[in-house]
Order: sequence, then C-alpha cells, then structure tokens
Amino acid sequence: MWGEGGRFYWGRTEGEEQREVKGIVVLFAWISSQESHLKPFIDLYWSLGWSPLVCHVDFLTLFFTDKATSLAHGILDELLKVIKIRQLPIVLMSFSLGSKGCLYKVLQILDGKWQKGLKLDEYQLIRECICGQIYDSSPVDFTAELATRFLHHTSQRLFSPTRITSWMTKVVTSSLDAVFLSRFEAQRAEYWQSLYSSVSMGPFLIFCSEDDDLASYQIIINFSQHLNELGGDVRLVKWSNSPHGIIVITKLTTALISLSFLGRQLLFFLREEYLMEEQKTSEVPVTVCSSPPAAFTTH
Repeated sequence: MWGEGGRFYWGRTEGEEQREVKGIVVLFAWISSQESHLKPFIDLYWSLGWSPLVCHVDFLTLFFTDKATSLAHGILDELLKVIKIRQLPIVLMSFSLGSKGCLYKVLQILDGKWQKGLKLDEYQLIRECICGQIYDSSPVDFTAELATRFLHHTSQRLFSPTRITSWMTKVVTSSLDAVFLSRFEAQRAEYWQSLYSSVSMGPFLIFCSEDDDLASYQIIINFSQHLNELGGDVRLVKWSNSPHGIIVITKLTTALISLSFLGRQLLFFLREEYLMEEQKTSEVPVTVCSSPPAAFTTH
C-alpha cells in the first residue's frame, strides 16, 4: 500500500487464515532498500508464526515530517484492522535510518503528547500491545552532514561511482542544506525526544558495530545508556568490524538473538494477558505487554 512519503505492506499473506499468528513485527527498512532485501527477515519471522508488516520510506520523507506523519498513520491504521479483531504482541524493528524515516513518528502518535484526535483512543489498543523494540545499525543521529553521507552512500550502491554521480550528489545535498538547514536542529531534537519517550515501550534489543561509518557507535552507546538511566530494559549486542549494512544482511547471530527476543516477548504477552483477565474487576490497571524487570541487561 502506497502512502504519502513511502509505502507499507504485509510481507506474506498466503495461508493467513489457516495458520496461528503469534505476533506482529513491524519492519522499518533502511533507505533505498527493496522488497528483496527484506525477504530473509520476512521469511524468518513468517516461519515462526509472526506476521511482518514492512515499511519503506522515500528519501525526502526524512526532511518532510508531514509525510512521515501521514505514513505513520497509515501503518497504525493497518495494525488497528488486526488488533481490533484479536490483540497480538507487536515488536517494532528499525534498520539504519528507518528510525528517522517513520518509526519516531509512530512512537510520537502512540505517546499521545504530540497531537490530539479521536483516533488516539483506538491507537491506545496498539500501544498496549507493543512488547519491545529492536534497533539494527540504528538509531542514527540525523544531521545535515549525515544526510549528505547517506545520499552519497546510496548513490554509490545504486549507480557506478563516477565523477558525475559524485557531482550530482553534492548539488542535491547543497540544495537540501539551503532549504532545510534551519529545520535540522528542531527535527533532530524532536526525533531524539520521541525515541527516549518510548522507554516504556521496551525492552530494547540493539545491534551495532564499532567501525560503522554511518551509524555512529558512540551515538548508539549513548542511546542505550540513556535508556538505562530512564529505567529502560536494554540489551546491546556489538561487533568490532562490521561496516554499515552488513549487520542487517549477513549476521546469523543477529537473527538468532532476535528470535530469542521475540520468544521472550510472546511469553510475557501471554502472561500479562492472563493477568488482565484475572484482574478485570481489580482497580489496579495492568498493561498487556508490561515486561518484568531485568528481562535483559546491557552488555
């Protein structure tokens, strides 16, 4: 399905009515990614009973927040169609700049502090089903300089590096700087505030590499530490030599740890759902996906 600023779709739907769906994984793909790039993740989660909802973001959506907001609403409305029928655990997974492309807007809307509307009550159903977040080579600090580097990185992957493509990249990024430079700092502050405000939507599983030239290792370390300071439950998995993009494509360990994470969250969800049924008459509210403390620790 196409939305303003990008598109989203269910990774696989064959035999949906016959199989038992255990949960939903929302995959916020990296910029310039194609459906084929996400297929290994889609097939993996599908085989384990998790339905993957995939979001691809246009490059310019990184700069136009209204486009990101529109796309986020489209994703949440799609999730509502399922959650209204049956509550399921939901895990949010961001690759690279997927956190800036759309994820942070989803978190803003669910937080309820950034806008008002009748749908916020309905979106609360989704908020109660969020059982964790996974960041792979993410989150990335969004600055004008980094946007230039990402565009250059993307153009090299899509086209053969030449003087012409290098020149075109410089022209485009110079134009973006002229138009959006005054907005970068405001967007950047809003972006990080949204990510940190989602601390209650954990636990968090974060993958990073010490020599990643785009997703700064120090930025990700600071992110995980601050989440811990805010009371978040964080597990950090790092490599010493894995360039940007390699983690999300080739690391078998990433997949195995992710599966363990999903399994734990499913068990937490079922446990809390049972407690909610038991305490319907109690005055003490119970969140569907409130994970027990110390489920994960930072490494």
